[in-house]
Amino acid sequence: MQQPEMLSLARAAMRPAYDVVVVGSGYGGGIAASRLSRAGQRVCVLERGREVPVGAFPSRMPELRRELQVHSGKKRSGPGTGLYDVRLGSDINVVVGCGLGGGSLINAGVALRPDARVFAHAAWPDAIRTDGLLDLGFERAAAMLRPTRHADAPALTKYRALEAASGVFGKAPVTAPVTVSFDAVVNPAGIAQAACTLCGDCCSGCNVGAKNSIAVTYLADAKRHGAEIFTELAVSHVERLSGGWRVHFAATADASETASVDAKTVFLGAGTLGSTEILLRSRERGLKASDRLGHGFSANGDIIAFALGGRNRANAVGVGEPPKFTDDPVGACVAGQIELPDADDLNASMIIQEGTMPSSVAPLLPVFFIAGGRLLGAAQSLIKGVYKGPLAHLQSFFVVSHDEALGRLVLRDDAVAVDWPDVARQEVYARVDDALTRAAEAVGGRYIKNPLAATNMGARPATAHPLGGCGMGETAETGTVDHKCQVFAGPTGAETHAGLYVCDGSVMPRSLGCNPLLTISALAERAMVHFARDHHLGFDTEPIRTDAELEPTA
Repeated sequence: MQQPEMLSLARAAMRPAYDVVVVGSGYGGGIAASRLSRAGQRVCVLERGREVPVGAFPSRMPELRRELQVHSGKKRSGPGTGLYDVRLGSDINVVVGCGLGGGSLINAGVALRPDARVFAHAAWPDAIRTDGLLDLGFERAAAMLRPTRHADAPALTKYRALEAASGVFGKAPVTAPVTVSFDAVVNPAGIAQAACTLCGDCCSGCNVGAKNSIAVTYLADAKRHGAEIFTELAVSHVERLSGGWRVHFAATADASETASVDAKTVFLGAGTLGSTEILLRSRERGLKASDRLGHGFSANGDIIAFALGGRNRANAVGVGEPPKFTDDPVGACVAGQIELPDADDLNASMIIQEGTMPSSVAPLLPVFFIAGGRLLGAAQSLIKGVYKGPLAHLQSFFVVSHDEALGRLVLRDDAVAVDWPDVARQEVYARVDDALTRAAEAVGGRYIKNPLAATNMGARPATAHPLGGCGMGETAETGTVDHKCQVFAGPTGAETHAGLYVCDGSVMPRSLGCNPLLTISALAERAMVHFARDHHLGFDTEPIRTDAELEPTA
């Protein structure tokens, strides 16, 4: 299939000013860029990571190591444009994506709408529930991202392994909706996508081109409508001007190369850590903001864990592209899930998903599980690898649930850090530990909470779904942004900064209890409708049709 054109431009092509500057290119930033470009705005997108074309994602261990950046206090290692941005904290570890397309490049792509009780919670502004635009937001996000339940998922080996473990809950798994194209198609942005090969490498970047990432959907659409996209530029802070805003940034690879660009409107979509960090730095330089800025951080009840030594083959390690083995398709990273809602207590609800380790991690798995004598037959695993030895029975579990969102994001040494001293004592972790212990025992395996528990990375809870820090509220006393995602202009009242918005996971005022990508997208789509109404703009949402369009194949 023809390689899509590169989306980003050389730094020298940047103009001194635009109508809109979008900071970040994940679900929130990509949507803002697409919709505002369609509305006729001159849009500039700034992304700290680099553009990674289809086929250039890491497929081997040495390549994966080069994509790892690790931040621990003042210590930093790895390239600033590495796809995996790991933040090691004193209380909790956080993993986020870095690249043009944000977390959509390396996530599992599970697109779920939260339990209705989530939005009924008082943490949300009333307008979220009453103005009728939330449903429209979910509808528009789904139309572009096209989540699909793979019809053949129940036949996959790893799905059947999850089914065997589900008996203890008295509830069978269901297929998970994922943002993956299982058939060759021309997507709504006019990009031809190949069909998923079921290689299982979604979380290291799709080298097939089947994943409906922001790069091949909203950002491609933004580019077609005139947006100018720039990569490897890290925004430090924003400054209020008389007629708009100045966005200060530096080259990701060299912080001494500083510059700025002006705009009437700025949308921060740099992710929970990035957008909060930018606003915290801006406040230090005089920007008025709510005292709630940085508060309400949530790990979304995340747990990644394993069942080791079970009776059933799991086949839960990716095979890459081209595939290392073809006799037993792995499937998308997440193909099935066990949904366990609690009718009496929303916060006790959870979703247990089977997961897949990407092929580039495969050589490390024996090392992880041999540590501490966890793996019997270690020599066999080292000799046969992970596809035929004991690790072929390794089951991976991704769990999303609810926590109390009591973390706080603060600036420390001019970088964002998470303060949450009691996070490990959150009830969610004991609840999930109990559930996964029973699931592992049901298939004759042992529950391994974290194979890295003896290391600095494994001694604390970890999340790949950080939320909050710029949470929504009715006023500045209860939130950092209003229901339209506009930033409050001080510690009290409902006045907002004209032209300053936040559109990403940071605006969530509580945990979601499901993978957050669809909710982030829906709220961003909703914010775009409000922005268009408030500024007397219009944009259509019709799919792009081009002369090069290919007919979808079955």
